[in-house]
Amino acid sequence: MTATTTNIHRARLLSALLVGTMLGGLAQPAMAQQAPAQPPAPEPAAPAAQPVVLGPAQTLGTIKSVNVAGSERLEADTVRSYVKLAPGESYTREALDQALKDLYETELFADVQVRDDGQGNITLQVRENPVVNRIVLEGNKRLKADKINPEIKLAPRQIFTRSKVRADVNRIIELYRRQGRFAATVEPKMVQLDQNRVDIIFEIHEGDKSKVRKINIIGNEKFSDGRLRGEMATKQTGLTKIFSSGTSYDPDRMSYDQQKLRQFYLTQGYADFRVVSAVAELTPDKKDFIITYVVEEGSRYKFGDVDLESEIRDIKASTFKYLLPMKKGDWYNAKQVEDTVDAITEATGVFGFTPDVRPDFNRDKDDLTMGVVFKINQSPRVYVERIDINGNTHTKDKVVRREFRLSEGDAFNSFKVKRSRDRIQSLGFFQDKFEVEQKPGSAPDRVVLEANVEEKSTGELQVSAGYSSLERFIVDLSIRERNFMGKGQELRAGVSYSTYSKSIELGFTEPYVFDKNIAVGVDLFRRDYNSFNFAGNDRNTTYEQTTTGFQLRAGVPLTEFITLATRYGLSYDQVSLNKFTYYTDTNGDGIRDACDPIVAGRYLCDAIGNRVTSSVGYSLVFDNLNNRIRPSRGQRAVFSQDFAGLGGKVRYIKTSVQATKYWGIGGGFIFSAGGEGGYIKGLGQDVRLIDRFYLGEPDMRGFGIRGVGPRVIRRYIDPNTGQFAAVNDKNYTNDDALGGKAYYRGRLELEIPLGNGARELGLRPSIFMDVGAVFGVTKPALIAPENPNYPFQKDENGNYLPVLRDLLDSSGRQLYITAEGDNAGTYTICKNGYSSSSKNPCVGSFLNTPAQNTISPFREDFYGNSAKPRLSVGFGVNWNSPFGPFRIDIAKALLKEPGDNTKLFTFNVGTQF
Repeated sequence: MTATTTNIHRARLLSALLVGTMLGGLAQPAMAQQAPAQPPAPEPAAPAAQPVVLGPAQTLGTIKSVNVAGSERLEADTVRSYVKLAPGESYTREALDQALKDLYETELFADVQVRDDGQGNITLQVRENPVVNRIVLEGNKRLKADKINPEIKLAPRQIFTRSKVRADVNRIIELYRRQGRFAATVEPKMVQLDQNRVDIIFEIHEGDKSKVRKINIIGNEKFSDGRLRGEMATKQTGLTKIFSSGTSYDPDRMSYDQQKLRQFYLTQGYADFRVVSAVAELTPDKKDFIITYVVEEGSRYKFGDVDLESEIRDIKASTFKYLLPMKKGDWYNAKQVEDTVDAITEATGVFGFTPDVRPDFNRDKDDLTMGVVFKINQSPRVYVERIDINGNTHTKDKVVRREFRLSEGDAFNSFKVKRSRDRIQSLGFFQDKFEVEQKPGSAPDRVVLEANVEEKSTGELQVSAGYSSLERFIVDLSIRERNFMGKGQELRAGVSYSTYSKSIELGFTEPYVFDKNIAVGVDLFRRDYNSFNFAGNDRNTTYEQTTTGFQLRAGVPLTEFITLATRYGLSYDQVSLNKFTYYTDTNGDGIRDACDPIVAGRYLCDAIGNRVTSSVGYSLVFDNLNNRIRPSRGQRAVFSQDFAGLGGKVRYIKTSVQATKYWGIGGGFIFSAGGEGGYIKGLGQDVRLIDRFYLGEPDMRGFGIRGVGPRVIRRYIDPNTGQFAAVNDKNYTNDDALGGKAYYRGRLELEIPLGNGARELGLRPSIFMDVGAVFGVTKPALIAPENPNYPFQKDENGNYLPVLRDLLDSSGRQLYITAEGDNAGTYTICKNGYSSSSKNPCVGSFLNTPAQNTISPFREDFYGNSAKPRLSVGFGVNWNSPFGPFRIDIAKALLKEPGDNTKLFTFNVGTQF
């Protein structure tokens, strides 16, 4: 008779509890579960056995054999190795209890029993835990599987254990808590398969984000609750915060807010401020949190004596005292002290020192003053052991290394480290918030610089649209790769197409030739401007302008912040008109030898001709921007001159200057101011239209393309009034921008930070003011009634009559209007009869009417040649959309001159790859 020698009731009770709670007790994280999960299907009951009641220390006998029953995957010897039972040894009840515990602790078995036949033959009856077949997630919408799966440690082909599932549930819930979803629940379920396999299903009920319903502040007397809440990263829910992710509860953000409160009070002089307590309470419905801060403001301090001392022989304290902005009696400001430490460190770093600048405070609680002595101490000499570059999968190491201002073996210099960070970030190849980390080296005087970069898209596809009086509707398509093949090279190509024009441009830049700090580049371009109309099936070209050329560029750094850029360009311009259509016979010899301004317009007549331009130029560039792609501090200034006349027919000298400065003014606001101006002087000849300065969109927001400056406006008769149309009447006017020989432009812009949610969407709004003008050209000869050569005559009623010009095809042949037949009213080259083309004979004898152009009466006026400022204000938004960078501007022109073209709304869109 077989008897169970352990306490069978205890073993069975333990087995039942373990099986019954195998999954039901797994998903019990704090503040997340409200009800136990459904247990899996009931398991078969263990075989019945009769208990034997024994004394606690009674020896049951000697073990003759240890047998294993029920194992499938595990070898019997493996199961026996988990217990301390061996043949020939005596055994007790405690030994059998311990064997039971040892087998359960392996977590390999779903059920274990230890049996004794009464004669020393021990049987270990086991039922193995199943093998995981697959892991399934259900109900996860806010968090994708690729975010959750790394948190799940249980994997297919592993042995299922309760502890692993319980730990996975806790990790998933913690993941949701970090997303602000404290109401999330995870219910694990097990689907039994054949061959003792199971599918584990995590049923996820995500719930809503737990928002911050209210932020209470107790103890503040000097500043209002709203003022203090504005300093926090956590925000209360409300209509104005719908795009902000700061409304969700985050314990880490709450700790950060305590630091933000302290920083704010320290900038206001409250040196004794402290947060007494901070408590977050979850509402009963688990949807919202109520946060309560208890603060103690303390007294407000002023600066006492402020001084600077130096313990380094070669650094004179008096030399750097100008860097101390605070004065005795000013309200104490801890941020100002911190900025001063950085300024002294940076200033001394320029001279090659690496000092340890520390402020010593002297607090007087009676007078409520805070004295500060900035001490420049000699820091121990530390050397760069090595520089590690991590995270660059596409960009080659040398592209990053050559931007470091330090090399292995150099003395550590914090200023050069900061400069290296700015240069690497200015490449535009990596994440926006990049830092060079400093880690201990192999010795106390060694440091390792580690650049952990995160690459981003460096390819750009830009698409833009616009309107020009010369080219009408324009579409530009350009593609640029700023990190070609990971070598830091720039390769770009652009195509422009409009109703009347097309162009193509190619460019290449190598920033480090032969790994030397010398940049070279080349640009190739071809621009064709064509205008045409149709007379019948024949296309008549009005004018053609073709520019073909190239430019060679080179840049050499003179200092860390100053660069000399040189260039040479050669271009060939061809501007022509169809002589049969737009030329007239001036001397009666039958040869059309002069451009007819009545037909073509004076703008085109003045521009025709073939010219070669050979020019050389240089630029001096000062640039200490912290980021050339998206700067937030620093300045950039450029002085340029170009001289045309090294061969060719075009001679001029062009001078221009540009300057821009950026300030980070706190709270995420970035203020920038910029100005530029230029002048071009012809050397023995007038400056061509295509060489002049033009101003308008996008440089002057609120105005159209070439919308500012000198222009000739041709005004036709308005049939509604019988008078010449108004200057701003676009239906009966033609507008030709002439450009100017001088210009200036200024800009003020403030970039406004939004909440975390808007920043995550890539939204960067700004308000701006643009001012500028272009001027300096000689008034051209105009076609106007007050001029003696006005070509339009009046009839007996005093109305101006149109002017007629013969209409010719592109080969100079007179066109006629067919008088009879099926093709009556169409153009033909036949004086008698009809022919559909010049290759076919004329059929018929009827006489056709010569075709003529009818030019309606007009007058020309000269506008805009004034240095008076044009001014516009507006706001815009940069959006890094899923489709690419998108810019919208809405601007209102407040100051303008007659003839200027204004434009309220502009946009530009592109994409990245």
